[in-house]
Amino acid sequence: MIGGEPFRTELLAGKTAFIAGGTSGINLGIAQAFARAGARVAVAGRNADKAAAAVAILRAEGAQALGQSMDVRAYDAVERALHETHDRLGPIDIVISGAAGNFLAPASGMSSNAFRTVIDIDLIGTFNVFRASHRFLNAPGASLIAISAGQAVSPVMHQSHVCAAKAGINMLVKVLAMEWGPSGIRVNAISPGPISETEGMARLTPTAADKAAWTQKIALRRFGEKADVANMAMFLASHSSNYVTGAIFGCDGGWTLGDSSGAIPAPATEKAR
Repeated sequence: MIGGEPFRTELLAGKTAFIAGGTSGINLGIAQAFARAGARVAVAGRNADKAAAAVAILRAEGAQALGQSMDVRAYDAVERALHETHDRLGPIDIVISGAAGNFLAPASGMSSNAFRTVIDIDLIGTFNVFRASHRFLNAPGASLIAISAGQAVSPVMHQSHVCAAKAGINMLVKVLAMEWGPSGIRVNAISPGPISETEGMARLTPTAADKAAWTQKIALRRFGEKADVANMAMFLASHSSNYVTGAIFGCDGGWTLGDSSGAIPAPATEKAR
């Protein structure tokens, strides 16, 4: 397997994780990795049926799991979900904020409402999840992880809404790391690149030719796997990263380095000198 193998360990045994956006995609992959590592896992998303399906997957992994329906844009709903998680699964050790919205649109053709929708889901949603979680955390020792994106640092045409939202998330992470660090709460972010079998990449690369063009620009010449992001989340959620906070971790195969399609290939062999 070229991509990252998921952890199979009891590294998170006895811990409780809350994952906003955890009913599908990258975040469900993280939830599955946490379940395999012994954590109790609550996943939350807008669709109740998807939440129920995610819980079935997690329970098949042997985890104590809870599914909830909520919209990260509604603070009261987020707070209720976290309260229920705390009551049913115990004090919360790990919080993932991963709900996101995306579409391609030039700024001149985008309505104010469309721009605001992505800001509300990505940035305001991350604030709501982290802020509402604060009183339910098992602190000191809690780990908060936002899911950001390369658009936070690399401008991309037709992505002004996403670039603005993700840049805001990165700065929110850094400020909360400073404010909540004295309480023993760590706050970090993961910035995934193109990840296989996700809604976002299906939308951005609808054809084989589109996918090939994207792949050619990535330094590692492949899309990432959900397990690659899950492994990074496992590190940040565990004691292995006890002295890490306020950091934004790229997990993108070198995508944010820029277009590497013109990279000079290494020689196949070198003559002995």
